[in-house]
Amino acid sequence: MAYTSTNKEYASLSEMVYHKLYQNITEGKYRAGDELTENRIATELGVSRTPVREALKQLERENLVSSQPNRGVVVKDVTPLDYSDIYTVRALLEGQAAYWAAERITPDELDRMEEILQLIELYTKRNNTDHLVRLDSEFHELLYEACQSATIKSLLTNIHHILSGRRQSSYTVVGRPERSLEEHRAVFEAIAGGDPDAAKIAAEDHIRNALAAFNTIR
Repeated sequence: MAYTSTNKEYASLSEMVYHKLYQNITEGKYRAGDELTENRIATELGVSRTPVREALKQLERENLVSSQPNRGVVVKDVTPLDYSDIYTVRALLEGQAAYWAAERITPDELDRMEEILQLIELYTKRNNTDHLVRLDSEFHELLYEACQSATIKSLLTNIHHILSGRRQSSYTVVGRPERSLEEHRAVFEAIAGGDPDAAKIAAEDHIRNALAAFNTIR
């Protein structure tokens, strides 16, 4: 079913299509080199080509896809340098998020962070990668919320999604789950102790160590 509607409605549809395509790219359903044709996507999502075209333009502005001669729009490959840059930016932002979280976190958020940390410890002992990846996401998303900065939350959430597949891979590195647990614990303890500087350092170290782990397997 194709939609023919007003510009306002198209904007809403474009946003829906964008989020669906973004999710498919960051979660690995669409891989580097895959062609994203307007007609196929429009048919799959039950929309006209216009919101698909706008969504693809947004993805191209975010450097997730590119327009190539004789091929159309394709999913871009992320180079090792790209990942290094992304992790570097994430470390800086995550450090600031932890700094502010140490100053602004609520008691309920702190309790929830401790609960997540306890679950991370449990599933680290059980070597359950799927649960660890999910809990890792919950821990960091709570950190982004606790820092009370909409800007940092938005930026870090996008980065977190882009790196989602790589985070799961890093948990397969021998000893990484245990080290990650200790790094999460260091972030939590600094935040719980109301020490912004220690929280910032712990968060930055955690992201840099995650990059180091990823570099051993790529």
